[in-house]
Amino acid sequence: MGSERIRESVIAGTWYPGNPEKLRTVILEYLAKASAASLSGRLVGLVAPHAGYMYSGPVAAYAYKLLEGRPVKKVLIMAPSHRAYFNGASVDDVAGYRTPLGVVSVDRVFTKRLMAYQDLFSHVPQAHAQEHSLEIQLPFLQVVLGAFQMIPVLIGDVDLDGCRRLAQAVAKAIGDDEVLLVASTDLSHYYTYQDAKKLDARVIEKVDGYDPEGLFEALRRRECEACGGGPLVTTLLAARELGATKARVLHYANSGDVTGDVRGVVGYMAAAIVDNPGKAVKEAPSSEPPESSVEEGLSEQEKSVLRTVAWQAIRWKLGLEAEPVYEGTASKLWEKRGAFVTLRKQGALRGCIGYVEPHMPLWRTVKEAAVQAAFADPRFPPVRAAEVDALQLEISALSPLERLKDPLQFTVGRHGLVIRKGYHNGLLLPQVAVEHAWGKEEFLNWTCKKAGLSPECWRDGNVEVYRFGAEVF
Repeated sequence: MGSERIRESVIAGTWYPGNPEKLRTVILEYLAKASAASLSGRLVGLVAPHAGYMYSGPVAAYAYKLLEGRPVKKVLIMAPSHRAYFNGASVDDVAGYRTPLGVVSVDRVFTKRLMAYQDLFSHVPQAHAQEHSLEIQLPFLQVVLGAFQMIPVLIGDVDLDGCRRLAQAVAKAIGDDEVLLVASTDLSHYYTYQDAKKLDARVIEKVDGYDPEGLFEALRRRECEACGGGPLVTTLLAARELGATKARVLHYANSGDVTGDVRGVVGYMAAAIVDNPGKAVKEAPSSEPPESSVEEGLSEQEKSVLRTVAWQAIRWKLGLEAEPVYEGTASKLWEKRGAFVTLRKQGALRGCIGYVEPHMPLWRTVKEAAVQAAFADPRFPPVRAAEVDALQLEISALSPLERLKDPLQFTVGRHGLVIRKGYHNGLLLPQVAVEHAWGKEEFLNWTCKKAGLSPECWRDGNVEVYRFGAEVF
């Protein structure tokens, strides 16, 4: 590898505006209309669609809006090859990519690291020559990031083991470097509006559940479609290798929402991949009380059971499924624990209710919290059957409350807070402080306000302050 050639745009003026001022204006308009998702944890990767901007630009904006104000300097884009067949992955052998907004330079040092894995990465010139799925991401990145370097990777024919090996190689190449991953994919193609939504809901379910293996299997069984299935699965796996433990779908739409033609549509999804919002930054040893054994964590199978219970409980109340009853023997699911269930729709809050005190087995707590979040949150109308497939669900399994002698004896990102005084009671989950970048005193002040008390009530010796841990998934 060593070409100094600049790859010229092959889609400017067709897939997106060729005039730089118009292109920038269009992107800024999309970003202005997209709502900013509240995400806790370190952003590891994004998923964005790759159709023409008039169709998928409004959806892509939900992903790229998360980059506003972030100091990202390197982006590794994994995209599908639509015009060439090959095994494994192809790294482009160019010095940069030109769009109407300028040239994005390729990190040649990084591409050499990837090419060192000769059994996985090669250079297939015909794959990159006319490919749109990678280039289409660049103008959005140029607007939100300014100057940055890219690593352009096209994924060819791969099985699940191939995705795993590519993901491991990508993670090893990144090492301690700061690199954002981006997966480029559209979803189902040319089904009716309703059929497309059903197919795409399967992809959304697997991405929201951070289940790349399950997603690959669903794609293999043709239970759903994604033309960038290989890049998507590989990106989810690589992000996991880099410490990510959670993904969230930020927005979904299809071309029928733009054109009004519902006879044959293409689905689009934006998503984010982050590390565990419940994990705290490593700190020096302190004199804080020891953590509850609950923080040892639930297994992936136990989390899957709780997600199934929550979804089935909501559908049960809508008359769509039988009432969920857990009859397994997993001891952690029978422990009496508190839990919250949070529902979102297209990235916006749709309901959040839970139980702090451990009065019921965890699986039952999740069941009840899911029903309450869907149908009894006073801030929102009850969930309707027609919108269930568009919802995203998050569970926070709580550790027991610990009353604090010193109100500052907690760790932001690891602990949630409860403040009580008389009939006043306020609670905020751990991820709330991370989402708003609060320090300890700000977190305490806002929890006081949540309880209906003055912001600095926690300084009053008559106020009870409690901390708790939360495993969020």
